Amino acid sequence: MSEKRRGGRSPAEVAQAGAAALGGPSEGSPPAPRKPRGKARPLAAHAAPLEQAAPMVRAQPPGRKPRAAEPAVSQFAMAIAASSPAPDHAPEAPPPPAPVREQPAPAPVAAAPVPVPPPSPAAPKASPPEAGAAAAPRAASPSPPAPVATAAEPAFRLPDPNLVSRTMADVAERGQRIVAEFLRRQGKADAPPNPDPLNIGGAFLEMTTRLMANPARLMQAQIGFWQDYLTLWQNTARRMMGGQPEPVIAERRGDKRFKDDAWRENEVFDFIKQSYLLSSRYFTNVVHGAEGLTPKTAQKVDFYTRQFVDAMSPTNFWLTNPEVLRKTAETGGENLLKGLSNLLADLERGHGKLRIHMTDESKFTIGENIAVTPGKVVYRNALMELIQYSPTTETALKRPLLILPPWINKFYILDLRPKNSFVRWAVSQGHTVFVCSWVNPDETLAEMGFDDYMRLGPYEALEAIEKATGERQVNAIGYCLGGTLLASTLAHMARRGDDRIASATFFTTMLDFEEAGELGVFIDEEQLQALELKMSQRGFLEGSEMADTFNMLRANDLIWSFVVQNYLLGQEPFPFDLLFWNGDSTRMPAKMHSFYLRRMYQQNDLVKPGAVVLDGEALDLRDIKLPTYILATREDHIAPWKSSYRATQIFSGPVRFVLAASGHIAGVVNPPDSGKYSHWVATVDAPTDPAAWFEQATEFAGSWWPDWQRWITAQDRSTVPARVPGAGGLPALEDAPGSYVKVMAGD
Repeated sequence: MSEKRRGGRSPAEVAQAGAAALGGPSEGSPPAPRKPRGKARPLAAHAAPLEQAAPMVRAQPPGRKPRAAEPAVSQFAMAIAASSPAPDHAPEAPPPPAPVREQPAPAPVAAAPVPVPPPSPAAPKASPPEAGAAAAPRAASPSPPAPVATAAEPAFRLPDPNLVSRTMADVAERGQRIVAEFLRRQGKADAPPNPDPLNIGGAFLEMTTRLMANPARLMQAQIGFWQDYLTLWQNTARRMMGGQPEPVIAERRGDKRFKDDAWRENEVFDFIKQSYLLSSRYFTNVVHGAEGLTPKTAQKVDFYTRQFVDAMSPTNFWLTNPEVLRKTAETGGENLLKGLSNLLADLERGHGKLRIHMTDESKFTIGENIAVTPGKVVYRNALMELIQYSPTTETALKRPLLILPPWINKFYILDLRPKNSFVRWAVSQGHTVFVCSWVNPDETLAEMGFDDYMRLGPYEALEAIEKATGERQVNAIGYCLGGTLLASTLAHMARRGDDRIASATFFTTMLDFEEAGELGVFIDEEQLQALELKMSQRGFLEGSEMADTFNMLRANDLIWSFVVQNYLLGQEPFPFDLLFWNGDSTRMPAKMHSFYLRRMYQQNDLVKPGAVVLDGEALDLRDIKLPTYILATREDHIAPWKSSYRATQIFSGPVRFVLAASGHIAGVVNPPDSGKYSHWVATVDAPTDPAAWFEQATEFAGSWWPDWQRWITAQDRSTVPARVPGAGGLPALEDAPGSYVKVMAGD
């Protein structure tokens, strides 16, 4: 037996995949390391291979005709067992027993995998019993027979009856509470539930109509599908006869769902996998083949077809997942009972709505092992706390650095851990760093608009920074939605002749929303009306609903992998800091969120001169003439890099565009010491076509952070003595990371 690793993904690997799907760091740092995962055990660790073991039979009473042998397990279970590795040291076959001497009252020998001993020379000559048949008693005896223990354990065992009883009682009690809570919430709703909240019925109806208009093309696709399927049947038959045919279809490179060796080495599961992949390809090709659809409709149909295809993966069902079947056999089904308990816990957390647990949240505390860079809150208003971080150098750059993070999530994505904290690194480079920590709004802030975020965010932060440091001009960074706010603020300041922001940096920011990626699937009039109705009832958009939207963009890694881990394998989530941050979502005020979705995503008004008016000023992004540094990431699924690139054609000042490898988070949070990824820089003026820019760009290994530091210091190299929070014109209110960041969405 080779030492190749068997089994599917561990909880840590599932967490890593989830983090990678978020565009997050590829390595986690859990607070307490777990024991290394050992090799997967076979279904019966001490059983002989099923194809060699004697059939399982029942012992017969004396004098009764032996019954026909009964198979120990079904062919499907045999396939599962065959997919399990043998023990490192296979047990040796038991030696044949010594010849049996005649005794006055011998006990009958039970039929078992133990080899039948040869007859004693003293015994009458008789034919040996057939394999698997019960041995006849050697002599009549008035005492009850005492069966001999078998040498092999059964492949499957039943769960502990007490555990089953306790679990079922717990399920009944908790299930009643969940249903009662669900009905209570339904009764409080001001409007009946929308049967099609995602507005996909019309899109699929149009797609079906277009397909039926060309039956020949549909028939051709069907014929091709059946030809591939027949080839798969033939190849499977050849494999079962010892052949090694090439697969008809293979999973995509990097598809972690089929990591278990059984998907390749076992004929049954290989057939199931390829059947699924063929069906997936067929559905996808048919959808792509629908002619005459608008780009918006085609994108929506394609997106939700992929959601269906991902959900139907055989890895998501316990009867067709070899790893789950092995676990079920090993634990006697206790993994499924534990998974049911996990499912109920997640339904309880969501008050009747499923909220999948992605990480062990109990292992993290904000301010203790998350967001721990030293600093002080020096200013607070109804919408944000302003944090000034403590210096680690004797001198600092003259211009303070103001960071505007997005308020869809918490700011500490830039301060997760000391070793990957952009905030800590910027402080070490001599920056006096200020960060806006946004409040997690409730219904009292329902009327907060985008202009309120501008006025109470960057504008009041600039005033506070000047009081705290005495400096009028700052360098500013905007991340994602924070970058959209920064650009809007710069255009507003340009209208008023305000030059307090001397340079601007944009992290993965969209200003032109014409090609907004797959998030555009959720933006149409019907969905916006339904969303606005929901927000009008509560005053905000619940953070979990926004998180669900982003998770759907990477469903296999951010939804289904955790369904398998938590509910089918019955495992506890692995502690992972990035997934903790991802689950720490924030609410969105109704007025602001409606404005953002309609004016930015749906109508793309921000790039139209004068179309957006904030606080009395009509915005024109062409008025932005200060130096700008634009960072995009190549695999960004939230702010596609080619959309971010369009800002280079909008601003009127000098622009440096840098493209980083990886995604929306890992491409940004990539410290120099990690030695990971790369980035591209072009020294020529940015051409109109982003593909042309990429052809001229030069790739550099490692982090882009040093490139940004060289650029920012080139704007102004003046230094001053390092500034201590609270020692200037603003007193320290409390220690970083403050109070606002600790308010969870469920509080």
